[in-house]
Amino acid sequence: MTVLIRAYTRFAAWLADIIIKPVYELGDVMIFIGKLITTVPSIPKSRRLILDSMLEIGVHSIPIAFVISVFAGATTAWQSNYQLEEYMSMRYLGTAVSKSLILELGPVLTGLVVAGRVGASIAASLGAMRVTEQIDALSTMAIDPVRYLVLPRVIAAMVMVPMLTIYSVFFGIIGGMFVSMKFLGISKGIFIFGLKHYFYYTDVMVCLVKAMVFGTGISILGCYHGFNTTGGAEGVGKAAIKAFVYSAIFILLSDFVIAAIAF
Repeated sequence: MTVLIRAYTRFAAWLADIIIKPVYELGDVMIFIGKLITTVPSIPKSRRLILDSMLEIGVHSIPIAFVISVFAGATTAWQSNYQLEEYMSMRYLGTAVSKSLILELGPVLTGLVVAGRVGASIAASLGAMRVTEQIDALSTMAIDPVRYLVLPRVIAAMVMVPMLTIYSVFFGIIGGMFVSMKFLGISKGIFIFGLKHYFYYTDVMVCLVKAMVFGTGISILGCYHGFNTTGGAEGVGKAAIKAFVYSAIFILLSDFVIAAIAF
């Protein structure tokens, strides 16, 4: 009988972990977003903080976004040539590269880069402020910590991630064109013909919507896990890891949802 009770207790605890805890956390995130929305009218007062966050989130991410986008474009061109050369004319290689980068690789890879470099960094910095009671000190001084710490980062991510994505797509296409010209025997004119032939502005709009949603989710999840950090230095590390893992899941899930709605 005792064995059965212990087994039932462990099963109940396991069930609570996989069902109740995620639901609780989702509700907590919704409350956090609600607090954030109440601070939106104070955006004009936070413009200096927003500019600082835009510098950190956007400008400082340019080098790693450049490296990843160039190699993503080059690899896409190479593999597209391997997969399609027996079925279609290579004058459409530019189409394959640009479509892949605009609709999928550009926003998703940029989102993952920002999640790893910025989302985890936000969680770690706010987590350190939480465990050292600096966030509590802001509240004591009648400064709303959500307005002061969260709002600038979220607005900056909403603006800068789409800009980073356009930058990544552009240099990804340059990387794909370079490989096509130097290694695959396709002229610049033919590559650009394929790129222009099936270029649709609606694809760019979907790309920007994805990037804005990714940026918003990454910054909110980073701030949420930073604000709820406990357990000292070890807790700060866990918050950074959680922020990245949750952001990556959010990016892939929302990518599917937006694609299903748009197409």
